[in-house]
Amino acid sequence: MAEGDGLISVDYEVFGKVQGVFFRKHTQAQGKKLGVVGWVQNTDYGTVQGQIQGPVFKVRQLQEWLQKKGSPKSHIEKVDFRNEKKINQLEHNDFCIVK
Repeated sequence: MAEGDGLISVDYEVFGKVQGVFFRKHTQAQGKKLGVVGWVQNTDYGTVQGQIQGPVFKVRQLQEWLQKKGSPKSHIEKVDFRNEKKINQLEHNDFCIVK
């Protein structure tokens, strides 16, 4: 396996206008499109949080999407990524929206 091909897990929180703009739905769709797994949910204080797992290159693509694109009507102020770690196997089967 080449450098950078391993699996990683990273937690994220997105700040800005990210609730009420279909951010979770678009994040789920983008995650599935890229072939990563994890989850996304609204918080009680107006942010969106979740976890991404998959090959490093694909996780980095979703991280960039979360920082620069998001859903069409969202306005992203910042994204915090935390707890990045290498994993041996995926802990999720799909990319789901947590209610």
